Amino acid sequence: MTASTAKRPLRIRIEGVSLPGRTWGEHEHVHVGVQCRSDPVDLVPGDAAEATFEFDVDIVPDDTGGWDFRGPYVHGKRGERFLYLTWGDQPPDGEFAMFRRAKLHLSCLDPAVIAAAAAPAHDLVARLALTDTRGGPRCASLRPPAISWTAEATTRFS
Repeated sequence: MTASTAKRPLRIRIEGVSLPGRTWGEHEHVHVGVQCRSDPVDLVPGDAAEATFEFDVDIVPDDTGGWDFRGPYVHGKRGERFLYLTWGDQPPDGEFAMFRRAKLHLSCLDPAVIAAAAAPAHDLVARLALTDTRGGPRCASLRPPAISWTAEATTRFS
């Protein structure tokens, strides 16, 4: 692997607003988390004011001049990578039971935005509403304009 094709770390921050509430249909303990491998992590109650998830992935330049994403939070095959937000019931002292997911597509991102986000002290930031048009937890495949992706200065302290 040469320096131009070496993997680079990339910090992703997902900022979700307008959560649907703790109860939806037959679900009484609605929570959302980001999926790492097959497990939802960093669960946030459905009635929170906002949900923020931060994690690291790796990026590698691809053959088309774009970027390929890798790591335990990244799903899908090359050229079709995405992240999952996982919705489920999380009763007190109970196990998480998933009932729907949202796919946050990475393959549609502008390579220049990704390169800018990979610069020192920057993050790749996704912003989206977490309630769908019918008042339920947001699911399905999400691409702009349903989600916005930007490169921004980090909010973390060094």
